[in-house]
Amino acid sequence: MERIYLDFNATTPIHPEVAEAMKPYLVEYFGNPSSQHWYGNQSKIAIERARQQIATFLNCKQDEIIFTSGGTESNNMALKGLTMANRNKGNHIITSSIEHPAILEVCKYLEKTGFTISYLPVDEYGLIHIDDVRNAIQPDTILISVMHANNEVGTIQPIKEIGELAQSNNILFHSDAAQSAGKLEINVEDLGVDALSLAGHKVYAPKGIGVLYLKRGTQIEKLMHGADHERNLRAGTENVLEIIGLGKACELAGNNLNTHVQYLSEITESLYNTLKKELKNIHLLGHMELRLPNTLNIGFKGIEANIILSELSNIAASAGAACHADQVDISHVLKAMKVPEELAMGAIRFSTGVMNTKEEINIAASEIIKTIKKLQSNEEQEAPGKPPSADEIKLTHFTHGLGCACKMQPQVLEQVLKSFPVINDKNILVDLQTNDDAVVYKINDEQAIMGTVDFFTPIVDDPYSFGAIAAANALSDIYAMGGDPLFAMNIVGFPTNRLPIAVLQEILKGANDKVMEAGIGILGGHTVEDTEPKFGMVVTGIIHPEKILRNSGAISGDLLILTKAIGTGILSTATKKGLVSESSIRTATQSMATLNKTAADLAKKFPINACTDITGFGLLGHLLEMAKASKVHAQVQVENVPLLPDAFDFASSGIIPGGTKSNLEYVSPSISYDDNVGKTDLILLSDAQTSGGLLFTIPEDSSVDFLKNLIASGLESSRIIGKVHKPREKYISLKRS
Repeated sequence: MERIYLDFNATTPIHPEVAEAMKPYLVEYFGNPSSQHWYGNQSKIAIERARQQIATFLNCKQDEIIFTSGGTESNNMALKGLTMANRNKGNHIITSSIEHPAILEVCKYLEKTGFTISYLPVDEYGLIHIDDVRNAIQPDTILISVMHANNEVGTIQPIKEIGELAQSNNILFHSDAAQSAGKLEINVEDLGVDALSLAGHKVYAPKGIGVLYLKRGTQIEKLMHGADHERNLRAGTENVLEIIGLGKACELAGNNLNTHVQYLSEITESLYNTLKKELKNIHLLGHMELRLPNTLNIGFKGIEANIILSELSNIAASAGAACHADQVDISHVLKAMKVPEELAMGAIRFSTGVMNTKEEINIAASEIIKTIKKLQSNEEQEAPGKPPSADEIKLTHFTHGLGCACKMQPQVLEQVLKSFPVINDKNILVDLQTNDDAVVYKINDEQAIMGTVDFFTPIVDDPYSFGAIAAANALSDIYAMGGDPLFAMNIVGFPTNRLPIAVLQEILKGANDKVMEAGIGILGGHTVEDTEPKFGMVVTGIIHPEKILRNSGAISGDLLILTKAIGTGILSTATKKGLVSESSIRTATQSMATLNKTAADLAKKFPINACTDITGFGLLGHLLEMAKASKVHAQVQVENVPLLPDAFDFASSGIIPGGTKSNLEYVSPSISYDDNVGKTDLILLSDAQTSGGLLFTIPEDSSVDFLKNLIASGLESSRIIGKVHKPREKYISLKRS
């Protein structure tokens, strides 16, 4: 099946005619429009032609068009510029609770500078009531900003009525029309706006170009200072190429508005009617009539949207909510509409475009119906047989989270565990009252039983590798405390209605092979039907009661040694997006699947004072537990921390799992760092790891020999990453040379 794009509200492709109009300005007409020679004049003429095309589209004067870098800058310029220029008249702003972040975040900023904001409520359809606007007006109200149509549910707001109300009260009125352009008629005189924002990439023009319409005579404070471009309101050499594209796109949108609206309405309603006919428990979110002709937001009751979209791998659409291990993030729009959580969690926005064909819509409807019916069914889809290849099944596409990044936030877990009573049993040597890796129960003076449990969602696409990594991760808790595993039991959650049983067979095979490598066996287990694949193990081990390695034994003067490179959370997130090279995936997979047995066995020959394994709370999270438990300060030399290939690049690009962000938030109050330690460093050191290495503290005089033995045994990533000191104000400090 070919890919079908139904996410035109997120961005549009460049229209072929727009691309053709832009081509001459890529090479031939390259002059700076401020230059007085022929080359500059050609660019200047082209810009003014585009300005006129957009002015015609909006029914305004040519000199009322200001070119910006996009809708976000236009909104910033409008809200900040208008309020700053009119602050002597008041400091109250009215907006809606369902605006785009490019409005809401600006409002939050303005609140910090002394402005007060009224956020208008909406009804169950996402519609603002004019009486609420009227009641929100105060004597010091200077600006109202309400979007023309909502980007998530498509509800069209009563902009003309709000404009009349604003004008009668001598209040400036701005509207974000990024989503309505090309789908509704936009006549700025008829709407009664003083300012209006457009974004090029919503109307089949390039990304990185936008417009602010500013009514003649409206006072505004400029945000960018420099040369006197754009009527001395927006400094910076004009983006000639993309201005040409936006001008042509607006011309096409204006000339074809009625035809496009009719076509979009037809295919969008066709999609909705087909789904409604075949599927139960679906609900249209938004207004039935006052809605953009291309926007369809549907709540699929009882099924998470991210699961639906992972199944619809060839259909591009957007979810209205995201489910994380520690929280459910429902969009602010659906929250404002008071959409029930069971619907909001299954909300998907399908937004069509003029480039969609009727055949595509029919195929998409068929695929959506088939997927929803499959997810509502508990029947197995395939009997055991030949396992599918990684090209056929990509496990990371079947889950909302990845590996140990799915762990609950440390601060949440701490709060929960505080309520548990302490069990008074002299044979309990380690329990949940500490942050050690396993529990330990004394049997006699020579033996103690160890127990641990770990399970998570896929961290890699290959089922066999996932099983091996999950087993290595579960066994690691026993190794981290100096014990020897005795046996394991499987824990399985599996969606038999989404994945063939052959996939589960491969997961279990990978786990079994890894357990055999550890010298033990799998003696049993438990399975449940689940919406996502999950796998892990309960591991039982044995240790001498006096040889337990805890995380509380670190001593000032010890060095910190880490045995594996970090970055698995970052890389798994990038893998899910299809961005990681095969070689980097192989390296990360091999690292995660490597047992910590070798490091643990070597540690028994050296005077190790403390140990923990690095998993879901990240290097800093687990080091913080160690420092707190040991009542010491840990100093980390950042450049010495080993990183997996490409991890730094992806982290610096913002490809960061939610668990990593939570970890950083948790440890931040307890760490200090030099100015040359960057944000990317902090992210990597907080990255949620799956089957990471062991972190040891060892006296300095034994550290070099221990490190040499680790490297000689094949643990080539092992590094001395820092040192333990006496207590300081912060538990951890980070340095970079």
